[in-house]
Amino acid sequence: MEWWLTLTIALSFLFLLLFIGVPVFVSFLVINVVGVFAMFGPRGFGLFANSIFETATSPSLITIPLFVLMGELLFHSGTVDVLFQSVDKLIGRVKGRLYILVVALSTVFGALSGSAVAVAAMLGRSVLPRMVSHGYDEKLAVSTILGGASLAPIIPPSLLVVIVGSLVKDVSISGLLVAGILPGLLFAGLLLAFVSWRVFRTPGLVPVQEEEARVTWAEKIWALLKMGPFGIIIFMVMGLIMLGVATPSEAAATGVLGALMTAAFYRRLSFRMIWRATLSAVGISAMILVIIASSKLFSQLLSFTGATGGLIEAVTAADLPHWLMFLALMAVPFFLCMFIDQFAFMLLAIPLYEPILGVYGYEPTWFWMIFLINLTVGSLTPPFGYTLFAMKGASDGMSMQTVFRSAWPVVGIFLAGMTILAFAPDIVTWLPSQF
Repeated sequence: MEWWLTLTIALSFLFLLLFIGVPVFVSFLVINVVGVFAMFGPRGFGLFANSIFETATSPSLITIPLFVLMGELLFHSGTVDVLFQSVDKLIGRVKGRLYILVVALSTVFGALSGSAVAVAAMLGRSVLPRMVSHGYDEKLAVSTILGGASLAPIIPPSLLVVIVGSLVKDVSISGLLVAGILPGLLFAGLLLAFVSWRVFRTPGLVPVQEEEARVTWAEKIWALLKMGPFGIIIFMVMGLIMLGVATPSEAAATGVLGALMTAAFYRRLSFRMIWRATLSAVGISAMILVIIASSKLFSQLLSFTGATGGLIEAVTAADLPHWLMFLALMAVPFFLCMFIDQFAFMLLAIPLYEPILGVYGYEPTWFWMIFLINLTVGSLTPPFGYTLFAMKGASDGMSMQTVFRSAWPVVGIFLAGMTILAFAPDIVTWLPSQF
């Protein structure tokens, strides 16, 4: 059978499973089991077992459950409430202050948790009702929350970054984590600029009697001091990596220790909280590791069928300009992630995209960072973006249509940011090159 026919059948079968609602890890397991049996018969299941063993024993993947546990400890302990109150006081009396509060909080949360869904759900439950009750525009409020939550997978520590770094050969996890810092700040700046422009152009988006709490300098200093433990966590994770003192796995472990110390500092530490956070982290991590193991086996099956080599030959023969191939590679996830899970697409695309990078010579850190941001846009894009459903689930009484309409301006902002990164790659590559 020709390689392109084998690849088409495999992808069509996988997409069919995803479209009918089969979980991602089950879909990959099914396609791998069928593929191994079709190619090698019962003897091929040794390859399947070996793939799972290699994934389960990979030192780099220890980072994933540790980062997940760190985020779960922070959210289950309720210490993020302290962070919310402190940032609120530091912003002070600014026009459209709650819009700005969302972006500022999201940027800090992004350095503590790599989950856009978690941040969207938390802000949707805590900040959105307050904004609506005080007369802020609901649509712009939702746009700001969606945009802010989408900073989490970009700003380190990010689970998506760790997963890509563990699957891609030419990129280190440390370098890719550090590479997300400046792009994350860029997107935060674009969100602030968008909010400021909307408020300036349409003053009615802000209530006439805007809530402007008077905060003394003493209160601001105290708020800043209360944020100290969170700054320590950020340093224990990214600071140690950037100083070259710790590997990502070691830094993730110190981050878990920092989360426990923070919970104890605010008197939120209990065995019940630790148990709940651990159970949640185990469930999430196990699912991710199974998917990664299946993805690695899928990559091996592509090589055995000749699909990888055939794809490289086809791409080389096409001889497309570098910029046109880059646009094509980015357009595929942008449109497909409107309909399928972004996580599934990432694990599907990496084995296919990686050899193409070698043909065209794209800088790996730059390419994969923009690819990750593109997947983040996928979680914002109707009709099946996970972040959109998290937003809807967290806000009682809001229609899905309102959430969809609020998402499109954020998609435009992220596309503009990706364009900037495409033409200014140093924003991505400069910081990793310094370490």
